Amino acid sequence: MTFKSAIGPELPYLRRYARAITGTQRLGDAAVQQMLEGLLAAPDAFNQAAPPRLEIYRVFHQLWTGSAFAQAIGDAPTSQLAITDRHVLMLTAVEGFSLAEAAIILGRNAGDVAQSLDRARTAIEEQLKSDVLIIEDEMVIALHVQSIVEDMGHTVVGIAQTAAEALTMTDASHPELILADINLGEGPSGIDAVKHILERVDVPVIFVTAYPERLLTGERPEPTYLITKPFEPSVLIATIAQAMMFHREQAAVIAA
Repeated sequence: MTFKSAIGPELPYLRRYARAITGTQRLGDAAVQQMLEGLLAAPDAFNQAAPPRLEIYRVFHQLWTGSAFAQAIGDAPTSQLAITDRHVLMLTAVEGFSLAEAAIILGRNAGDVAQSLDRARTAIEEQLKSDVLIIEDEMVIALHVQSIVEDMGHTVVGIAQTAAEALTMTDASHPELILADINLGEGPSGIDAVKHILERVDVPVIFVTAYPERLLTGERPEPTYLITKPFEPSVLIATIAQAMMFHREQAAVIAA
């Protein structure tokens, strides 16, 4: 297997992860680009005997540490969760790595990684709650998402089944977070709805979709946060926590 064929299938998901931990598409994609340039300059840094998915995340974090991108994020003054703890949460809950694999990726021992995950879960429980708008045309799925969100302590201000309903509900309820499907049946898509919403308000958006390939193409614009259906509740919980913490921290820095 060539180096290109080994890492190619993993790059879209690494980009998703990088965007989530940096909080922006721009920084996430730039960090992945920096990693690829680093590998081109020093290809021996990639252990081709290791599982490709594990190794590409390990190399990403190895090159990420001390980089300008990591320093640009850092731990915000208002942070409720250290950036390394967030990495553990996203690697295990969203990317599906075990604690042992996360320890390899981050170059830490398994005990420290387990403690990071415990801190992350505690921070989620203590996180300030938010008003959430769900954009989903399949009511069974929408109610499932609503149940998970409300179990976290958030308030669902509405379930919009069309782009028009989403705009109306946004104007009426001013949600702090939006969970959006892509395919809304006939008419404008969830992507269209979110585009118009973001022209009106600054709010974090998580796309929950069975069609991730429509958003992992490398073309602009792409979302910062993306969950693939079907999903485990832990994936949604972790992604919501990351999105809300990052957005509130950025707002606090701007207001300071």
